[in-house]
Amino acid sequence: MTQFTTGRKCYQPRNGRDYSETLPQDTSDEMIPIETSALTKYYGSLCAVDHLDLSIGNEIFALLGPNGSGKTTTVLMLTTLLRPTAGSARICGHDIESDAGEVRRLISYVPQDMAVDIKLTGRENVTLFAKLYGISHRDETIDRVLGMMALSERADDLVRTYSGGMRRRLELAQALVHEPKVLFLDEPTIGLDVAARKKIWEHIRTLKSRGMTIFVTTHYMDEADHFCDRVAILDHGRVAAVDTPARLKGMLGKDLISARVSGGFSGDLPAGIERLGEKENGEYLFSSDHASEKVPVLFRWLEEHGAVIHSLSVREPTLDDVFLALVGSRDDVTGFDDHRFRTMLRRR
Repeated sequence: MTQFTTGRKCYQPRNGRDYSETLPQDTSDEMIPIETSALTKYYGSLCAVDHLDLSIGNEIFALLGPNGSGKTTTVLMLTTLLRPTAGSARICGHDIESDAGEVRRLISYVPQDMAVDIKLTGRENVTLFAKLYGISHRDETIDRVLGMMALSERADDLVRTYSGGMRRRLELAQALVHEPKVLFLDEPTIGLDVAARKKIWEHIRTLKSRGMTIFVTTHYMDEADHFCDRVAILDHGRVAAVDTPARLKGMLGKDLISARVSGGFSGDLPAGIERLGEKENGEYLFSSDHASEKVPVLFRWLEEHGAVIHSLSVREPTLDDVFLALVGSRDDVTGFDDHRFRTMLRRR
């Protein structure tokens, strides 16, 4: 059985390498952008976040997990919008409870729901935030952040005429007017088309290159894989694993066999083949050393145990596979809010 370890769980990578949490070497102990120690939040008897320990440097850091895993609660605590039950967290050396005002000065938070006024122009939206933050040299700052987000040519158009991607970039421009050290992004590309998603990530990577720490929550595993320096996977409020995407994928240590079948099957798998889980699209995943040699063996076994096989293929692990191995295919705890999701998409 493949095993993982971070915090209270354990993994055993096949190659024996140490996958313990690492922080970028140029980050001093005094000025770690985001640091949590046993951060915990209870809602009544429900533990939403359970002794969370993280150290995040100048990087793009993604927090992944199914609905109900504690992602939103974690972000709300780190942005001083929710008081923790126990433990502590510091942003650039400032405690989120005892020094909340300074923390707010150092961060920006772009929520999942739209945070622009479609009856104003892009420039007017950014101006509102600049006034709220008391920014000096306001016009110069507004022009600069609009230019950073490639919105200068449309700055004086009403936001109702903007595409979804432009509205999201406008939200980023608003978040940048006071030059934050840490930027929190909740599902920054949800509801956007592929081209708009790519454009948003280009801007995010530019911000990181200028010294900003980016903390992202996302359901898009491919984005976390390609654009994030490190990712943490939450399950029931606990960190199941945290590392670079490449090293997390390396934890599986084996090639994967993807099987699309119909009909049920049960019984002990052939020696050397391990079942990882089932994806929502009906794809079953198995891991094995020398997977190509095991395909005929698995094919025969599935047929003998009543499954109708549509396809079998061998591939390298993805971050989706790591997520499935750690979290499994259990249903979301909170369910899917269809009305809220459709409303959000219409706004974009």
